[in-house]
Amino acid sequence: MNKRIGASIIAACILIVAIAFQLIGFFTTSGEESDNDAMALFSNSEKLEEKVVERGSGGNRIAQLNLEGTIIDNPGTNTNPFGGGGYQHDRFMKKLEAIKKDDSIKGLHLYVNSPGGGVYESAEIHDKLLEIKEAGKTIYVSMGNMAASGGYYVSAPADRIFAANDTFTGSLGVIMESVNYQELANEYGVKFNTIKSGEFKDIMSPTKEMTEEDREILQTLVDESYQQFVNVIVEGRDMSEERVKELADGRIYSGKQAVENGLVDDIGFREDTLAALKEEVGGDPQVFEYKNNISSFFNLPMAKSFLPNSEIRYLEQLISERQGPTLMYMYTE
Repeated sequence: MNKRIGASIIAACILIVAIAFQLIGFFTTSGEESDNDAMALFSNSEKLEEKVVERGSGGNRIAQLNLEGTIIDNPGTNTNPFGGGGYQHDRFMKKLEAIKKDDSIKGLHLYVNSPGGGVYESAEIHDKLLEIKEAGKTIYVSMGNMAASGGYYVSAPADRIFAANDTFTGSLGVIMESVNYQELANEYGVKFNTIKSGEFKDIMSPTKEMTEEDREILQTLVDESYQQFVNVIVEGRDMSEERVKELADGRIYSGKQAVENGLVDDIGFREDTLAALKEEVGGDPQVFEYKNNISSFFNLPMAKSFLPNSEIRYLEQLISERQGPTLMYMYTE
């Protein structure tokens, strides 16, 4: 048996035992603390609690949000008790909605450090940011190591975009990928039985060669999403469609190159972005951020004592991994 698979099976068995012991601890321990822990483990709700970063006027505030990681609404991290770390789409959207409705918030400082993600999720964030702008709030974006593809898509509505010289941005476009292992299966005598209702029901299946008709259908989907991406940049950056399409060929740009070609406004880090936004908002604005109270089984002491860190990461990946081909605004190396 493959050592990796064997180790994973053993780790999974240990994990089941660990869960059992942890749950026994939750439901047999008396007291308010254990009740709260149990609720945190199984609840998908999050109360948005604020943390003041810089004191100032409570009626003239700036909210700071971090968008880090792949932009995917992954049920594996949002709805089961094992998820915890990484980007949480549902909770991020709740924070944006809270900012939109809060009249005391005059500005949003959004830090983006992401290679992109799902077309749908990126569009959701983009549209919510437009609503925040329509509510009269100023949005400044600070790009981290990477704000590529979907990371740029969500940045485009900002009133001003900052990036470091060495920030990776761009990768403007859409990608859809799958793996085909038909030849490998044939070599080992593996056969697949497929019963389908229509000619294209198994389109992009990993067990059959892609036909020209398949490719044409999928290309139309990619082209539609690409045009939407182009439109977002045209509107957000006040560029011509022709110029955007010259830049949106999928290549990656440094922050310095992005300033030169008009995709980014200024070179600067997070502190520079915040300083500029405070000046734009005026007065003595209070700066705050939302606390993240997400719980994860893998962060609990019981799990950490039973499982090596490498196996924890591997099991998290197995649980949360997304299946099937998906349209992505994504930079892939």
